[in-house]
Amino acid sequence: MAAMETESTPLTLGSLPTDPLLLILSFLDYRDLINCCYVSRRLSQLSSHDPLWRRHCKKYWLISEEEKTQKNQCWKSLFIDTYSDVGRYIDHYAAIKKAWDDLKKYLEPRCPRMVLSLKEGAREEDLDAVEAQIGCKLPDDYRCSYRIHNGQKLVVPGLLGSMALSNHYRSEDLLDVDTAAGGFQQRQGLKYCLPLTFCIHTGLSQYIAVEAAEGRNKNEVFYQCPDQMARNPAAIDMFIIGATFTDWFTSYVNNVVSGGFPIIRDQIFRYVHDPECIATTGDITVSVSTSFLPELSSVHPPHYFFTYRIRIEMSKDALPEKACQLDSRYWRITNAKGDVEEVQGPGVVGEFPIISPGRVYEYTSCTTFSTTSGYMEGYYTFHFLYFKDKIFNVAIPRFHMACPTFRVSIARLGYLVTSIIVTLILRTIEY
Repeated sequence: MAAMETESTPLTLGSLPTDPLLLILSFLDYRDLINCCYVSRRLSQLSSHDPLWRRHCKKYWLISEEEKTQKNQCWKSLFIDTYSDVGRYIDHYAAIKKAWDDLKKYLEPRCPRMVLSLKEGAREEDLDAVEAQIGCKLPDDYRCSYRIHNGQKLVVPGLLGSMALSNHYRSEDLLDVDTAAGGFQQRQGLKYCLPLTFCIHTGLSQYIAVEAAEGRNKNEVFYQCPDQMARNPAAIDMFIIGATFTDWFTSYVNNVVSGGFPIIRDQIFRYVHDPECIATTGDITVSVSTSFLPELSSVHPPHYFFTYRIRIEMSKDALPEKACQLDSRYWRITNAKGDVEEVQGPGVVGEFPIISPGRVYEYTSCTTFSTTSGYMEGYYTFHFLYFKDKIFNVAIPRFHMACPTFRVSIARLGYLVTSIIVTLILRTIEY
């Protein structure tokens, strides 16, 4: 009888052991943990168990054990305090904060002046004031990034990369939010576009569309490209760089910290290197990196400008008598239509470099295509320094170049549609 009474005793939340309940709670998101506080006193006590909040602090706010020790707070308090400050950005904060942390960690020993140029984060009220000034809402991921760092001082080199040719130099600074607001566009062709970067040498900027307008998607990041064949100043084509601010910023940071963008003389150069784009002939290895220059390109007329950086290196294990000098170059250049152009000439960029064991020679040159993509390949001709009558060719690997996705201005599309309609009307009248 006593056994039957024991079996009929109802199982309540209060009678469940603590450890299994804590294990169950450890799988809940922070929202569910908070909701549990309103279910019962027991769940409220268990949901406040501090180790449960450690995972959420690390996941959403990237708070380390060291930071917790410095602040001398429990995990739950840290979560709540951080949420009170930047909670509206919880869906973006971890990705953007990690990108900033990775970028600064990578650049501090390599480009310390660049890191020192970063400004402290903006306040919420500063960002609200900018929204009131421009009459548009800023994307949350943009705001999140500017809460961490409010752009940089206008210095050279800029944080968003450089590019240098013999007669052309570009270096883009990340604008602070007030300077960006001063450049906010209301004119036709760039309506509702906010500049993200600025180059003091070329005037080039990357823009973010804070509203969908004129054929642009909201939050897209792009380089403007005026239509040089249109009489309408509102006819501005776009090279799309990112679908959102997060996409744009994190992809750039990944290219930097992975070594994809080389650092040369304290500057980030936006050359893209394909690891497979390497050719070795004997003791000499040739590798190529490429970059698209939007500021020297146009969609109408089709003119796509690329620069490439070539590295020629002789193995340090090569014999001294393998030292040689470059005499000439041969290029086979093919565009997307299959049209081929062959180029031959003495030296490279006016030089005849000598390559010896362990030595590296690098140079930069450029090319243009009338198509959106193309590729180059060829060879260099060398002669040995100790056997001048002996010449040999060194292969240059095939390397491809392609411009970013672009979108044609709706002003031009409207002009084309109007032209077609007028032509059809005239033909109708003739008949």
